[in-house]
Amino acid sequence: MKKIFTFLLLGGLSISTKAQTIVNRNTDIDKMVKSVNPDSLKSYITKMVAFGTRSTISDTKSKTKGIGAARNWVVSKFGQFAKQGDGRLTTFLDTVTIKADGKRVDQPINLGNAVAILKGTDVNDKRVFVVSGHLDSRVTDVMNRVSDAPGANDDGSGVAGVIEAARIMSQYKFPATIIFVAVSGEEQSLLGSGFMAAKAKKEGWNIEAMLNNDMIGSNNASETQIIDNTKLRVFSEGLPSFDLDKNAKNIRQFGLENDGKSRQLARYVKETGERYVDQLEIKLIYRNDRFLRGGDHTPFVENGFAAVRLTEMNENFEHQHQDLRIEKGIKYGDLIEFMDFEYLRKNTAVNIAVLANLAKAPSMPTEVKVDVKNLSNSTFLFWKAPVNGTVKGYYVLMRETSSAVWQKKFFTTATELRLPYSKDNYLFAVQSTGNDENESLPVVPAIGR
Repeated sequence: MKKIFTFLLLGGLSISTKAQTIVNRNTDIDKMVKSVNPDSLKSYITKMVAFGTRSTISDTKSKTKGIGAARNWVVSKFGQFAKQGDGRLTTFLDTVTIKADGKRVDQPINLGNAVAILKGTDVNDKRVFVVSGHLDSRVTDVMNRVSDAPGANDDGSGVAGVIEAARIMSQYKFPATIIFVAVSGEEQSLLGSGFMAAKAKKEGWNIEAMLNNDMIGSNNASETQIIDNTKLRVFSEGLPSFDLDKNAKNIRQFGLENDGKSRQLARYVKETGERYVDQLEIKLIYRNDRFLRGGDHTPFVENGFAAVRLTEMNENFEHQHQDLRIEKGIKYGDLIEFMDFEYLRKNTAVNIAVLANLAKAPSMPTEVKVDVKNLSNSTFLFWKAPVNGTVKGYYVLMRETSSAVWQKKFFTTATELRLPYSKDNYLFAVQSTGNDENESLPVVPAIGR
């Protein structure tokens, strides 16, 4: 097992900043990350662009053009990978009829999400992790169903990342289940992800994390002319939109405005992604999405699941939602020539590292609580073992209330820990860790006595 030595970012904590902690790279995950192939990613996008338009309201019958041909091709790619998965990877087209809404759907359409499910090896482990990109594309007029809409980056890049993740991860075994999906209908108001999220809620899927990849393959910005392929944004909701009224009192009382499930997932993406992917800084963006835009993670957030959006750092609006043209010397359109496939490789690798670390880890500890029965300048936390997985021990995470990220991790094999830090001054969480150093998502403690 490879080990990386990294300095703790301790800010104002009264601990020596010279102390080091050992961060472990799991051997299998390291292999997966290094298996991501820029040429494979480029070949997937080249094929998707060749379908002309992938508008959700385009042709579903043709075998060579339109959204129907594109989604069938994605299913066929998943099917190729299924042959290497010992029957654990199953793939299908999940369809639903969408009625005309007088807005972005002008006639009934057959909507289809291309899905591959890598079944977990532990029959008792019901956890599900989802990774998505959206297959549909558009030009300037969202109702234009015939003009070429290459969608190389928006969102051929996200779908290519999902396909590559399925190719690599289907060769490995995980206790929990991973779902790879290329949704349709994003540009028509998140129809495919809305369909899937509602289905997951209705059927009781235990989705612990959803990673939405939308535009992860371009390195440059219009207007500001910034070129940089070393940063990736992760957007996450702060206050939970689901059951906010029910939880508002505790959130306000204990200062947990920055500790919802999606925000915890975003921190996990940052820590894990930067552990495995070199020359990449993951930037936490404290809002659910960008201004005037929407993403496929939102329906999952609205149904109570932890979900985040991964997006390139610098957007080029000359290459988004544009008719193909040259105007005043500027070439408009979402064309493959504007892609950075090394950048796409790194961003795809982040997804794989996060999914693999989560799916290999034990489930989260249960009944995590902090003792508040006495006034004290120490903090006592206690919890119970997770429902699934073999546990090596637990990490108690700590950060100042003003810190964006966890600043220190304390390891213990017990199910309780007293720390010489005041619960009034710091925030805490607990995560399970397995024998291979794979960590679960953190759990913020409830009040206990």
